[in-house]
Amino acid sequence: MAITDFSPVDRAGAFEASFPSPRKPHTHRRTSMTTSGDNLKRLLDLYRTMARIRAFEETALEAHKAGDIPGPLHVSIGQEAVAAGLCANLRPDDRLTSNHRGHGHAIGKGAEPARMMAELYGRASGYCRGKGGSMHIADFSVGMLGANGVVAGGIPIACGAAQGLKLLKSDAIAVCMFGDGATNRGPFMEGMNWAALYQLPVLFVCEDNGVAAFTAAESVTAGQGVVARAESCGVPGVTVDGNDVLAIEETARDLVASIRRGEGPRLLHARTYRLLGHTSTDPAAWRRAEDVEAARGREPLTRFAKLLQERGATEDALGAIRKQAMDEMVKAREGARAAPWPETAVAFDDVQDVGAVAWAR
Repeated sequence: MAITDFSPVDRAGAFEASFPSPRKPHTHRRTSMTTSGDNLKRLLDLYRTMARIRAFEETALEAHKAGDIPGPLHVSIGQEAVAAGLCANLRPDDRLTSNHRGHGHAIGKGAEPARMMAELYGRASGYCRGKGGSMHIADFSVGMLGANGVVAGGIPIACGAAQGLKLLKSDAIAVCMFGDGATNRGPFMEGMNWAALYQLPVLFVCEDNGVAAFTAAESVTAGQGVVARAESCGVPGVTVDGNDVLAIEETARDLVASIRRGEGPRLLHARTYRLLGHTSTDPAAWRRAEDVEAARGREPLTRFAKLLQERGATEDALGAIRKQAMDEMVKAREGARAAPWPETAVAFDDVQDVGAVAWAR
């Protein structure tokens, strides 16, 4: 096993070409790899987070292919920069809701990979004691309110969390992660309206990988896109290169700071690309090979590693980070495989029964 390290491909405009759209792009855009004033240790920490996410995903995929993990997985290989750059600006008391492709979000927020892997294996030591699986990982101790298998389902949950934080007069914020497909569902507009109306401390983050499951987003999305939709509700938004971890980190820092100051909700629109199919069982044969190849040339780990070397990091140091990340995830897999299965009686725990007595009467 090894963390995938794709070779760079020098194709100007190839990344943008992989998102064909007849619509005029929104003018609010920030894309940069500038590092002025950046501390090398901080940059290496960002790389370490991305490496850990990549290693977890690759290890989970291998376990699934080996038949150890039941059911398909939604992995985020190629999207690691969004989780790493965003979560670098969040505190443990900030709330975060995720979606079906949420392993990276959980790791970025501070969840324990060993407990995550055990949950994927369906074991008693998992976050949900083996009953939730990949799409329902939560760790309230680090502010991870949970992933969600319902497209756009995390948006109103994050708004509710933000409403609670505002009532408590806390300067903590809520963040919700969702894909481009979620922007065509009702909860997206409901959440925008709710957040703008009450000026909630919530950051909406759209990981736009250009495709909703198997459908090109531009073929089913009218108008000028997610930022324009947010701004129509009074929520300012900004588009960034989601494969540029420094652009994500810098933009998220500004947006989070403005929300903490009480300036209301914001939207971060990150354009990225998932290198694999929708699920672990999807070979993605429906995609154009040239688009995938171009995207691999701009995937975030390889891209950031090149920049780090320009900033003084050695390949040995970066290789050590990747190896440490993979060793951690291999150990998590071994622990999950050895962990006990839940007792049968656990199936009846955590089941809502509010009102059951009154109904029986």
